[in-house]
Amino acid sequence: MAARSKARKRAVDVLYEADLRGDDPVAVLRDRVADGNPPVPEHAVRLVEGAVEERARIDELIEAHASGWSLDRLPDVDRAILRMAVYELLWVDDVPDAVVIDEAVELAKALSTDDSPAYVNGVLGGIVRAEIPT
Repeated sequence: MAARSKARKRAVDVLYEADLRGDDPVAVLRDRVADGNPPVPEHAVRLVEGAVEERARIDELIEAHASGWSLDRLPDVDRAILRMAVYELLWVDDVPDAVVIDEAVELAKALSTDDSPAYVNGVLGGIVRAEIPT
């Protein structure tokens, strides 16, 4: 697995854990960095901190493109994947959009339901079409 792929997986792990526990994702991230086993890549730190900083806008975009699903009804892991990916799509300029979407879909395949990869792809595609000028 490539370094950035591992970082994305680690970021999703932190966001998911914090969501399940009702904890602050940055506090969970700090604990994971301090523990160091497994190590938390710098890109994962960037993704978690960014997703937390931009959470209100990210959640608004997910809700707007979630095809009749509220954010609370999404599977927890899908919500974590989408938050991480939306942050990376809109605020991280050094990664192509297609790579971000593909990685998010792969995480959904590995971590969530059979329907999740197509759903994640659809939500992220809608956000890209609406938010990123061509």
